[in-house]
Amino acid sequence: MSDSDTPAEGQARLDTGVAHNARVWNYWIGGADNYEIDRQVGEHVAGMFPVIREVARADRDFLGRAVRFLAGERGVRQFLDLGTGLPSVDNTHEIAQRVAPDARIVYVDNDPLVLVHARKLLTSTPEGVTAYIEADVHDPASIVQQAAGTLDFDRPVAVMMLGILNFVLDTEEARKVVRDVMAAVPPGSFLVLTHPTFDADLGGEGNVPAMAFWNENATPPITARSRADIAAFFEGLDLLEPGLVPCSQWRPDSASPAAVPQFGAVAVKP
Repeated sequence: MSDSDTPAEGQARLDTGVAHNARVWNYWIGGADNYEIDRQVGEHVAGMFPVIREVARADRDFLGRAVRFLAGERGVRQFLDLGTGLPSVDNTHEIAQRVAPDARIVYVDNDPLVLVHARKLLTSTPEGVTAYIEADVHDPASIVQQAAGTLDFDRPVAVMMLGILNFVLDTEEARKVVRDVMAAVPPGSFLVLTHPTFDADLGGEGNVPAMAFWNENATPPITARSRADIAAFFEGLDLLEPGLVPCSQWRPDSASPAAVPQFGAVAVKP
């Protein structure tokens, strides 16, 4: 998408003068749904923190492995994907319904550009369902209420929180978001989560200046957290092997992938 392109709908709601996370992330993973300002900020951040492109790809690959595992090995047929982002190749519904055509997926986002492209997400196998709701992660009650129109909360749900809690700057509020959503789903449900870290042993110290630049020049503001703070999101849940690890190293497809400063884990509600 170039600056001269006009989306089919919602143009009045789009701010193309300020870089936005959904569009910059799309740029980092090789997508075309971004503007010049997104590319400029994305290049600057990548210059400060070169591993960010690897982080973006690792996060996306983790999504695929986690969904295939849950749909294929754990029999999950319902997915609640918070912070959908812009559609690209192999979105949650495509991966899940490839394994289980009857899978039901609800996407959640509140970004204008994502709303414009939501029609790309609203595809499904005849046996399954793909739905999209506009809601903010800061309002978990609204998310649950709207998602209940598509998902059966008496049956297990995989709650996907990939790269979303880092936009909830207050750690206690972020923990409450997780608690509230997981309280609404039954035992046997899963939490799938990724989150950036500033831990030095993973090379995460570069996140600090990169995020400071981001918060001054782009939106929404973002934060990284320590391993301990990220682990706390899983309190009351049972982590599946291999536990909380760099997302590139969670059940990897290849041997000995490099660590990235982005944790990932899958846990089940007992």
